[in-house]
Amino acid sequence: MSNHFDELPYNKNALEDMIKNQIAYRGITSAKLFEAIRKFPREYFVREKDKLYAYTDGPLNIGSNQTISQPYIVALMTDLLELSGEEKVLEIGTGSGYQTALLSYLAKEVYTIEIHLNLLEFAKNNLKRFHITNVHFFCKNGAEGLEEYAPYDRILSAAAPKKIPEKWIQQLKKGGIMVLPVGIVLQNLIKVKKISESKYIEETIIPVRFVPLIKEE
Repeated sequence: MSNHFDELPYNKNALEDMIKNQIAYRGITSAKLFEAIRKFPREYFVREKDKLYAYTDGPLNIGSNQTISQPYIVALMTDLLELSGEEKVLEIGTGSGYQTALLSYLAKEVYTIEIHLNLLEFAKNNLKRFHITNVHFFCKNGAEGLEEYAPYDRILSAAAPKKIPEKWIQQLKKGGIMVLPVGIVLQNLIKVKKISESKYIEETIIPVRFVPLIKEE
């Protein structure tokens, strides 16, 4: 497979700098995660006009009032899922497919939901060049989750609901982990562990700023 990334060594340097100075510097140490980040150069998941900014320390607009999150936040959320490689993951908010690609490398199977059809097609095209076969795409309202394929070992949301959605909790396996931003004006990144069918514990990680969950009930 032809890889334009290999023809742009300054981008490789930018990628390594991103890992070292944005992600590892802030405390993430997973070698497997770094391997995934190297496998999927971020420049392939942004708009053509933004490729020069793909490795900057911040979010980028990808259209439809949506963003690709700051590299550190993507890495942090992925790391918090504690993936071993055997999990079935539900992702709410495919976006450009960057987080989806990382999940596909670190988990067994990924079910990803995007409400904007144009973004879903953008993500599909972005992932196609990497010959990924364990991702299932759905264009629908993420607030509902994806009950027909539940339960999931892990759930990750790239959009912020006002509170933790009960439907997502119901679709999470006992012992499963969910990572999501929660809140309206003030948001926090939350890690949820489901300890029984009716109980879960939540941990507040850091303040964040995400787009709101669309069509939330």
